[in-house]
Amino acid sequence: MTAPAAPDLSPPDFSAGGRSPGRFRPGVLRRLMKRRLAVLGLAVIAVAVLGAAFAPWLTAFGPDEQMFDGLTLSGEPLPPNGTFWLGTDLLGRDLLTRILYGARTSLFIGIVANGTALVIGTLVGVTAGYFRGWIGGALMRFTDLMMAFPALLLAICLAAVFEPSLWIVALVIALVNWVQTARVMFTQTSSLVEREFIAAERTIGASGARILFRHILPHLVPTIIVWGTLGISTTVLLEATLSYLGIGVQPPTPSWGNIIFENQTYFQAAPWLVFFPGIAILALALAFNLVGDALRDILDPTQRGRE
Repeated sequence: MTAPAAPDLSPPDFSAGGRSPGRFRPGVLRRLMKRRLAVLGLAVIAVAVLGAAFAPWLTAFGPDEQMFDGLTLSGEPLPPNGTFWLGTDLLGRDLLTRILYGARTSLFIGIVANGTALVIGTLVGVTAGYFRGWIGGALMRFTDLMMAFPALLLAICLAAVFEPSLWIVALVIALVNWVQTARVMFTQTSSLVEREFIAAERTIGASGARILFRHILPHLVPTIIVWGTLGISTTVLLEATLSYLGIGVQPPTPSWGNIIFENQTYFQAAPWLVFFPGIAILALALAFNLVGDALRDILDPTQRGRE
């Protein structure tokens, strides 16, 4: 008689048949390109990135350059024309140039601040969900405490304490945006540690590091991608709000928020000074939301078969 085969205690392999509900599935880009709104969002993001990257070559003016012919004889901003495509501001600077350079500020803070918040939230949430006990309880109670403060009010307080600068604004936004990520990661990690393949790994003596990096974190990649995309839109809006209130990025560094703040007194006489940067903020935030929503639907296993 042959000896019975030893039971297979390794995590299930989804490469041949079905796929793990949490793992990143191939063909995401191909499915993403089938969604018109997502493609529109990607196009807007591409335009913003290219405009920010090639701003010195796309415009003949500097972001702080005050043109002698940039104001009317009465000292008012010029409307859009053949020389200044989006008009000029109250100091005679080209508005298109300042919007292009302002895209650098918004994208930089959006990526850096949201990336930092994502790392902090993932670290806190995964640690609390995996170890649980008093460690998880303490981390999540601290997270709940941070969530109790309104994000904008907390950001204003932190920005008022520190001297505003590009890096400080990014840090402040990261410190108020990590809590939602931590809560989501905690919930998913707590669910994953109860799965059978995690129990099997523990039974065969797998280390905590192997379980975390080989099995738990790979299952969280889709969630991290979705939250990373959606979080940039929130970060862009929060940075514009802080800059508009005068406690974000400080002039002369161009930011879409402080462009509106500087020119709001000319809203009736020169509405383009508020309209164009406002459209830029709205378009970029909406673009990241469209892409994030599409990724969430594609990567969510409950949505398979409903497209």
